[in-house]
Amino acid sequence: MKSLDTSITALRQRSEQALEQRLPAEEHTPQHLHRAMRYVVLGGGKRIRPILVYSAATAVQADLAQVDAAAAAVELIHAYSLVHDDLPAMDNDDLRRGRPTCHKAFDEATAILVGDALQALAFQTLADNPLLPAANRLQQVQVLTAASGAAGMVGGQALDLASVGQPMNIEALETLNRMKTGALIRASVLLGALGQVNIAAADLTRLSHYAECVGLAFQIQDDILDITSDTATLGKTQGSDQARDKPTYPMLLGLEQAQHRATHLCAQAQEQLEPFGERASLLSWLAGFIVQRLH
Repeated sequence: MKSLDTSITALRQRSEQALEQRLPAEEHTPQHLHRAMRYVVLGGGKRIRPILVYSAATAVQADLAQVDAAAAAVELIHAYSLVHDDLPAMDNDDLRRGRPTCHKAFDEATAILVGDALQALAFQTLADNPLLPAANRLQQVQVLTAASGAAGMVGGQALDLASVGQPMNIEALETLNRMKTGALIRASVLLGALGQVNIAAADLTRLSHYAECVGLAFQIQDDILDITSDTATLGKTQGSDQARDKPTYPMLLGLEQAQHRATHLCAQAQEQLEPFGERASLLSWLAGFIVQRLH
């Protein structure tokens, strides 16, 4: 377990370096925008998505240097989505990662522009990667655009906003969460796998199934923590889902059944990794971490 912890810490540090290298310097014009971009991206976070990129690359024996760009790109997309989600027109949150949200630390107009700039930088980062063939870079761009747009994260957010105060069954909730949260987690895994130039289709399929299970488990655990944790631990306002009357897994299934569902999804995810053997040990650990984390 200690060696896995060390590996995860090293990958988190690697992702920080990849982000630092690709973000514009504060002293470059426009300084205010660049300062806000760095505030948002470098202000903490678990870096689960970049770590998934690196862990998937490890599972298919790809060079980690070839996926540094992908690790940075997916975290830039995630950071942009948080900035926009926190805006008053959407979730209207004051705290993110234990600090004032972007529109609170700066202003609403800057927050909108930060999200726009981070999204553009993510795709530039993928396209400019000199360590992968053009065909692999194109596949990565296709994966990330599909996960980020109306068929993925943005569409899921639209469904989420429309669901407030409305009745919803478990099938509709899972569709929403596969789009809003799961799509970007699945993209993270596939981006890492595409660091292998000659990735086998069967391996991509297994990793895609793994990621779909992990993505749903992640959202279920988020819903659980909104009830069972506290603001200081979460780094964001506890109980916000309940306060907004948003449909959640504990609301529809009950807390115990929601926890059982997350554990079952974790086991399903880990089953998909068996053909990869020890090379997938990080992915297996991450599946367990996602349903056991406290924030």
